[in-house]
Amino acid sequence: MLVRDIIDILEADIITAADLDVEVKTACGSDMMSDVLAFVKDQSVLLTGLLNPQVVRTAEMMDMRCIVFVRGKVPDESVVELAQEMGITLLKTRFRLFTACGKLYLNGLRGGCENE
Repeated sequence: MLVRDIIDILEADIITAADLDVEVKTACGSDMMSDVLAFVKDQSVLLTGLLNPQVVRTAEMMDMRCIVFVRGKVPDESVVELAQEMGITLLKTRFRLFTACGKLYLNGLRGGCENE
């Protein structure tokens, strides 16, 4: 699935765009960055309600190219600038975390955790 497909599926707004044609193989929904670091594998899209810089730093460490903020949340400018520096696309969707993950799953994107 491409990032641009995620935008359509989640009716998402672009906060900042890097490569919208990059392929994402899995998705991970979490507000605990320690879980993302411990369990995520492959190239994933991260869905979260957290708005701090650690989200972008975690995504960069895990080679994620896209972060989706749920519940219509918007990060502050420092988080956006950090994502731009790291080439990570930031999106926001009005859906809650559970619903957003479910929509991606129904469209063929699977979990990005080792235990799934």
